Amino acid sequence: MSDNLSNNSDKKSVGRHYEAVAERYLKYLGLTVLERNYRCRRAEIDIIALDKDTLCFVEVKYRSSAAYGYPSEAVDIKKQHRIILASEHYLAENRLSGVARRYDVVEIIGNKIRYLRNSFGGY
Repeated sequence: MSDNLSNNSDKKSVGRHYEAVAERYLKYLGLTVLERNYRCRRAEIDIIALDKDTLCFVEVKYRSSAAYGYPSEAVDIKKQHRIILASEHYLAENRLSGVARRYDVVEIIGNKIRYLRNSFGGY
């Protein structure tokens, strides 16, 4: 049991580290990061950023290698749905109706970063 707790703690620590890496990368690209780890009842959004006049809801995925597939493949339909629901909650909470939005993924494999704009959602 303690191995599981330690493993979960390690995963969270790794996740936080790569979210910080992704945040720096997005800032480098000219986006303004508004929030990290936005949580509502059913989901979490890793990063919420502004790209000119578009609100970006960004999922960060890391893998040490692509041996078992690309990190972005882990953002399946179920995960996408939860992120979209959380984004709608964020928009309502902040009274941001009618704002342009998109759903992006920052994929990190080892030390390589790929920014996948408009990855899902149809906005």
